[in-house]
Amino acid sequence: MSIKNKNVVVTGAGGFIASHLTEELVRRGANVKAFVHYNSRNDWGLLELAEKDLLDKVEVISGDVTDPFFVNSVTKDTDIVFHLAALIGIPYSYVAPEHYVNVNVKGTLNVLQACLDNGVGKMVHTSTSETYGTAEYTPIDEKHPLKGQSPYSASKIGADKMAESYYRSFDLPVATIRPFNTFGPRQSARAIIPTIISQALTRDEIHVGSLTPVRDMTYVKDTVNGFIEVGLSERSSGETINVGTGSGATIGVILEKILKILGKEDIPVIEEQNRVRPGKSEVMELICDNSKAKDLLNWSPEYSLDNGLKETIEWMQEYTKLYKPDMYVI
Repeated sequence: MSIKNKNVVVTGAGGFIASHLTEELVRRGANVKAFVHYNSRNDWGLLELAEKDLLDKVEVISGDVTDPFFVNSVTKDTDIVFHLAALIGIPYSYVAPEHYVNVNVKGTLNVLQACLDNGVGKMVHTSTSETYGTAEYTPIDEKHPLKGQSPYSASKIGADKMAESYYRSFDLPVATIRPFNTFGPRQSARAIIPTIISQALTRDEIHVGSLTPVRDMTYVKDTVNGFIEVGLSERSSGETINVGTGSGATIGVILEKILKILGKEDIPVIEEQNRVRPGKSEVMELICDNSKAKDLLNWSPEYSLDNGLKETIEWMQEYTKLYKPDMYVI
């Protein structure tokens, strides 16, 4: 099945993954509405960095997923809704938990109801590997228990369950994609890889939190392909599907790889306590079991960690000015 000529809405299109998804959908011939968060500056977020010839083909709409009336109007006459609008920073969820519930849970409810009311052909809801919490076993499959180890992960669990309920209660064709840690060009400094790279490019030392957590880092192009395959699959409705590489690395190892690529292996690394999550909130190990994605979607990652890091570093060397490496971004 092809996505060419399908009418598609991407919520949260000003975000990291969603901006890449928007570009790829246009490349594949979809008619794309990019739903970005309204602001008085008419700032489209990271979508501003998309390829201009692709962006010219996108209908950009500014609004807010917490407004059910607006969401309903945007999703009319739509074949597929890719719902990525969310608050995602874990540290910020410690200080603004209600905001996370309003956007991640209630916002998702609004999108689900709008898709139901408007007869949308398919909705792809975005989850996160953080919903699993610290692993009881690895690699983590979709049957792993869910744990709210931060207000962020709790809000995403709530959103995931709302999506499940709309499939079970109303037969809404909704599928949940659960990406493991995605990285690549445009990602904000609230994530560990751009935090390390931006500091390594501009500072004489690197400040980080804990180096021991293990993460399954998936390059953004692979994650985007996963989204599209979930959206097109006739077998994905009602399913939750992990997307990740199937291998993990500690933050310390990832840092070493970045410094080696940059030729800065001797730069001092300082672990700061204020960057470390509370003990019971830290997720120590996330490694994806992607067998369901392979079986159901015929999806598998194409990028290695090293190749993804090289492309990300190359991009950030050109766009370092977009970052504030002297600040800790929560």
